[in-house]
Amino acid sequence: MIYLAEKMKDLYGIPYFNVSFLGLEDTAESLRKIASHFGDAETIIRAEEIIEEEVSKVRDKIEWYRQRLQGKKAAVYVGGGFKAISLIKQFKEIGIDVVMIGTQTGRKEEYETINELVDEGTVILDDANPSELERFMTEKGANLLVGGVKERPLAYKLGVAFIDHNHDRKHPLSGFVGAVNFAKEVYSTLCSPVWKYL
Repeated sequence: MIYLAEKMKDLYGIPYFNVSFLGLEDTAESLRKIASHFGDAETIIRAEEIIEEEVSKVRDKIEWYRQRLQGKKAAVYVGGGFKAISLIKQFKEIGIDVVMIGTQTGRKEEYETINELVDEGTVILDDANPSELERFMTEKGANLLVGGVKERPLAYKLGVAFIDHNHDRKHPLSGFVGAVNFAKEVYSTLCSPVWKYL
């Protein structure tokens, strides 16, 4: 998408900027960025009102999940770096530490941002193979793997929870409501009684 946005900017003078509507922090910041772009004071004020109104609706729900998920560890392996960055922030919002993160197509700038967001000792991978994913997930004690359909068998082989983070979802993961849906999905997957029988 960045390539396409750059081309449209160069050819037609259409400005662009990155926004993400995954998680409370990114959703709020994206609304602020969009409102600021138009430079209208009334739009900026209204964006802040919407952010406060929507966050107040979900704050207690997110905190409920955060208390129950605190201390769990996630491994993330997704296609692009921008999604990986948003997932790091989403996991922090619900008290989960990202101990391994990788992408298949991340750009240098995205990896620089990832490096700034994660804790020291977090394993950062680029275009990893299943053997590498298994090694680092085991080494870091990950309780959960977030990836695509190809990573599912690996998670189950290792006896860890799995969340498919592909685009074809049955419920929204974006926006303020999506942040709650994400927390709910992580909780129901990580805290399922099935893990007692491994």
